[in-house]
Amino acid sequence: MSASAHFSVTVPLKVGLVGTGYAAKLRAETLQSDSRVQLVAVAGNTPERTESFAQTYQAAAVLGWQQLVQRPDLDLVIIGTINSEHGAIAHAALNAGKHVVVEYPLALNPWQGEELISLAANVNKLLHVEHIELLGGLHQALKQNLGKIGTPFYARYSTINPQKPAPRKWTYHPNQFGFPFVGALSRLHRLIDLFGKVASVSCESRFWSSESEYYTACLCTAKLRFTDGLIAELTYGKGEVFHQATRPFEVYGDNGCLMFNGDEGYLIQGEEKIAIDVGSRRGLFAKETKMVLDRLIEGTPLYVTPDVSLYTLKIADAVRRASETGKIIEIL
Repeated sequence: MSASAHFSVTVPLKVGLVGTGYAAKLRAETLQSDSRVQLVAVAGNTPERTESFAQTYQAAAVLGWQQLVQRPDLDLVIIGTINSEHGAIAHAALNAGKHVVVEYPLALNPWQGEELISLAANVNKLLHVEHIELLGGLHQALKQNLGKIGTPFYARYSTINPQKPAPRKWTYHPNQFGFPFVGALSRLHRLIDLFGKVASVSCESRFWSSESEYYTACLCTAKLRFTDGLIAELTYGKGEVFHQATRPFEVYGDNGCLMFNGDEGYLIQGEEKIAIDVGSRRGLFAKETKMVLDRLIEGTPLYVTPDVSLYTLKIADAVRRASETGKIIEIL
C-alpha cells in the first residue's frame, strides 16, 4: 500500500477496539473526543473488564476479537492487545474489509509481516503500525540536534526497568511478548530511523526463570554495525534483578556528542555543555490517533510506513538469531 493511496470512507468512521489496557484507554478517550469517528465495539480477554471498559466509552462489549472483526458496521479495527495476537487479528480484520491500526510489532515474525503488508495492498485498506516513539520529545530532540555533532560514529541506548515482584503477565511471557527486541521493537526502530540500514548484528541475552512459564527478569544487549560504519549498542532489561530505572541515550560524533537521560538532554562540544529541551511524552497516543484519522479522511501522509516497521522487525529477528546462535549475523 503506497503512502499516497486514496481511501473512500464515510464519516463518522466506525471503529472497533481490541484490547482494554492502558494504550486502549488512551485510544478510546481520543476517539470519544473526535466527531469524525465513533467507537462502536470493544473486545477484551475477560467479560467483566470488557463490559466495564465498553460502558465507560459507550460501546458494545464483544467477547473475543474473532467476533469483533466480522462486524459489518466497522470501518477500522485498532489492535492494542498482546503481541502474539497482532498478526492473526490484523490478517482477519483486513480479510473482513477493515482498515487496521496495530501497535508494534506488526507480527512476531517478519514473514507474517510481509504477508500482512501484501494483503493490505490487495484489499486496498490502510495498514498502519504505531510507532509513537518517533513522535516523542526525546526522538525529535535527537533528530533536530544530530547534525550539530558532525558525523556520528557511536551510539548507546539502554532501557532498564526494575519490577519487584515481576508481574505474571504477557510482557514476561516469552511466547506472548516475543523475543525482547521484537516485543520492544521501538528500541531498534529509534536507531534505524536515525542511522539507516544495518550491516550486521550480534546479541547476548539472559533470562531469569521462575517455576511458572513466565520469567522474572531478562537482559538483552545487542551490537549493531550500520552500513555507514556507525556502531550502536542497545540494552534492554526488566524485572526483579534490577534496582534502578535508567534510560540513557548517547550519540557520539566527530564534532561533539548528544547525551540524554530521562527527560534531560545535552549537546556537549569540548568544554561547552548546552541543555536541550526534550519536551513531553504526554499525549502521544492522542496525537497518533488523530494522524491516522487525518490519513483516512483527508489523505494526509502518516509519519511512518509499514515497510519501515517491517525492516526493523527483520533486524530484530536477526538479533534474536544472533542471541540464540552466538554468531554475528550479516544483514543481506
